[in-house]
Amino acid sequence: MSDLPDDASLLIAELLACKYLARTHTRVRRALSDAELFRQVEQRLAQVGLRWVDNIYADHVCLALLPAAQAGVLGEAGLNGNNNLDLPRDAVALLVVLWALIILPKRERQTSRVDAEVPQNEMFAGSKPLPSARSTSPVLSYKTLLEDYGNQLGKKTRLDSNLKLLERHAFILRKQDDIAEGPLLDVLLSYDVLAPRILDGALADVLAREQVRQVQESQEAAIRASAKPSPAPNDVSSPES
Repeated sequence: MSDLPDDASLLIAELLACKYLARTHTRVRRALSDAELFRQVEQRLAQVGLRWVDNIYADHVCLALLPAAQAGVLGEAGLNGNNNLDLPRDAVALLVVLWALIILPKRERQTSRVDAEVPQNEMFAGSKPLPSARSTSPVLSYKTLLEDYGNQLGKKTRLDSNLKLLERHAFILRKQDDIAEGPLLDVLLSYDVLAPRILDGALADVLAREQVRQVQESQEAAIRASAKPSPAPNDVSSPES
């Protein structure tokens, strides 16, 4: 028997080492297209209390504990806690707000087969392939987030600290003032569980205001673009007689 790891073992080892992998990764693509290889991966993961986690709307895949293994690994305190990443409560609240502001509009664009930069009135959108998360996921402004939710989420010091925590856990990506979807935001948080609670709960008004803001910003950008003066044609002097 060869001591060299096979494809299933290599994929599992890489996921454990890296925490997550892109769906475009060579081994991930093969597992998602090869039913036998995927069965082997799931079978071996189950033997050690793990499961494969992905969805077609996310650009990454990862691993998580099987429900049967959670009690033994996390204990009663871990199962009854609001999270098992030791995130403080205000960080969990921030995570839910970011999920609502990023994932809900992203999912709407994906199911409508519309990229973030394309007007949502195209005919036959349903016949298009599902857009990637990267092309449909909105990017939030840190300044806007602080202005709108800073008081509720601990003000600037706590907000900055919790954003660093969420970035460290790969829920978000940050670049200067921009806050974008991280590899695990739409993978580890269940859309089926969160979406109904948010859309029918306390964050419904928040999302409605955010949608109005986005529409207004789009309209203002269009007005500014149309208001730009056209370049004047070069003056041509008539020769003096």
